[in-house]
Amino acid sequence: MSEYNLNGKVAVITGASKGLGKAMALALGAAGATIALASRNVEQLSEVKAAVENVGGNAQVFQANVLEEEQIRRLEHDIMKAFNGVNILINNAGINLRKQLVEFTLEEWHRVIDTNLTSVFLMCRSFVPHMKGRGYGRVINMASMMSRVSLPGRAAYSASKAALLGLTRALALELAEEGITVNAISPGPVATEMNTALLQDPELNKQFLSKIPLRRWGRVEEVGHLALYLCSEDAGFITGTEILIDGGWTAQ
Repeated sequence: MSEYNLNGKVAVITGASKGLGKAMALALGAAGATIALASRNVEQLSEVKAAVENVGGNAQVFQANVLEEEQIRRLEHDIMKAFNGVNILINNAGINLRKQLVEFTLEEWHRVIDTNLTSVFLMCRSFVPHMKGRGYGRVINMASMMSRVSLPGRAAYSASKAALLGLTRALALELAEEGITVNAISPGPVATEMNTALLQDPELNKQFLSKIPLRRWGRVEEVGHLALYLCSEDAGFITGTEILIDGGWTAQ
């Protein structure tokens, strides 16, 4: 993680209280970035803040529900007041409801779409203007291999993540002249809290492993390292694309 230098950079990470958000915060923090940790759970964010500081980084906690436009505007105000600038935005907040499409209520459908897609629009609308004029900027949207393939019970999730790829491509073109890159990371099966039910079910776990050519679940640290690379100067010519990190699942 120390290979890349993000000293002087400020990174905003949503859904930073656990899982991939925490892993990316640790990776960027260890490389010198100051991390604005955003989530609804202040207690968990405080634990992540301590973990970032333990690897030599600096972080501050900001409570916000990314489903609420007013809360994102407040988050924007508070972060700009604290740091007077933003260089990196990682839209990581997301949820997954696993059920058959005909069993979804409209409220449940909107909750998945709004959390996984609309929140990204709101975050980008608030923070991208502060990234312009610096000659450098990074936006990373956390998509999923489920934007490319799917499984029964993933209709809302797959729809939201596939749409997120379209947003990523369009925004990359809008910001290219500013030197701001916009990319998506699409993880496959990663051992996070979101997948606890699958990991703890021996039969489901066996089924998943049988579909992963590398025959293991991904580690959150691997996604953290990928995010760090995309934020580095070395990745300055990568924009408008998606990087799959799925153990080979979608290559089949």
